Amino acid sequence: MEFLLWSCQDVAHWIETIGFPQYKACFSENFITGRKLIYVNCFYLPRLGITDFQHMKVISARVRDLLGVSEPLWSRSVADPPHDDITVFLQVKSRTGQNTESLDYERFLITRAINELK
Repeated sequence: MEFLLWSCQDVAHWIETIGFPQYKACFSENFITGRKLIYVNCFYLPRLGITDFQHMKVISARVRDLLGVSEPLWSRSVADPPHDDITVFLQVKSRTGQNTESLDYERFLITRAINELK
């Protein structure tokens, strides 16, 4: 999960390499780091200044591919758990702090399993 360490400049370079150099400034000026990519989706992209729907779909799909997360089902009930394990882990990793810095995916899964048994 090397992308979690990406700086704003790394993310801007990535957006350029996937075919959208016109959006480099949108990502860098909004301080989107690798940790913040978990929140980049079709809902959030217009806030960054990206409004072309076809571009939004492609960028969102490429972010999901990079993160290894699945697309949320549009028909899911609001009562269902909202995300898979990797998505929840990445949401936790998007934060900063000593506990977050040292957290890895395996430890996250173990802790989550222990908490579910309680």
